[in-house]
Amino acid sequence: MLDPRPVTPRSPDWVRPLGATGLDVSAVSLGGGPLGGMPDLFGYDNPAAEGVELARQAVLSPLRVIDTANGYSGGRSEERIGQALADLGPERTAGFLVVTKVDAADGDYSGRRVRDSVRESQERLGMQFLPLVHLHDPEFHPDAGFELPGGAIEALVALRAEGVIGHLGVAGGHTPTLHRMLDTGAFEVVLTHSRLTLLDRGADDLLDRCRDEGLGTVNAAVLGGGLLAKRSSKPLYGFRPARPEVLAAAAALHDLADELGVPLADAALQHSLRDPRVDTTVVGLSSPRRLPGLVAALDTDVPHEFWERAARLLPPREVWLDS
Repeated sequence: MLDPRPVTPRSPDWVRPLGATGLDVSAVSLGGGPLGGMPDLFGYDNPAAEGVELARQAVLSPLRVIDTANGYSGGRSEERIGQALADLGPERTAGFLVVTKVDAADGDYSGRRVRDSVRESQERLGMQFLPLVHLHDPEFHPDAGFELPGGAIEALVALRAEGVIGHLGVAGGHTPTLHRMLDTGAFEVVLTHSRLTLLDRGADDLLDRCRDEGLGTVNAAVLGGGLLAKRSSKPLYGFRPARPEVLAAAAALHDLADELGVPLADAALQHSLRDPRVDTTVVGLSSPRRLPGLVAALDTDVPHEFWERAARLLPPREVWLDS
């Protein structure tokens, strides 16, 4: 059930707990992938100065979290965030949460690689202590032996015990894999993407489990990689070719939004914000010029009629990403 109240920086719950971690997050987090430049994925590059300025402006905005990863843009995302943090200094960045992820290198996702990944992130970000680190995209490494002795999870748990990492999360798309990672008992936070949107509800069971177990929850890619942002977006959903039923539903949602005078991208963001099971929603930006628009989107008036009719346009379960 969606919360009927809009969530804005003026809301009393704009800053809220991230599960039981003791960390606080804003309802919206900045996704740091685009600010490092991802031309293969997004079709354009991003100048270094723009990326640094975006991270700098995010720290000064109502957003209190930035999400990045060791592997984003070959480390450029972390480097640009680190430069922004250094430019602002510790007094102005106090209370701002930087979240990163460990990534494989050349197919290696061993415990040793995890330690190397953490060290690289520390150096790029200029942070000796990393408050929250995710195991990134485990579904793409089915033979990595994450749970085995000497594996990635053991290394992450050890780094937490050593005080290098504060809290552990797992970030990915494939919900059965995320459930399997949670079964290890090692993780305190889950980041899911593309599975809790106006086009796909595949993460519902995962989010219910997280609430029951007191885990922090992060929702990402609520625009489906762009399909819910504008009609001219590539016919992709969840970083793969979209099925015809999904494309048809997206077109119908655009029609509905136009009829009611609502920007569909704003409604797609609010759809995640109004889900009480979601602690923070990650939105990726590439330019500091887009940050004011993101904040303004939180005040868009989305009529109740939109939510009622949009729910009826949800594609059938059999075409969701994990079906």
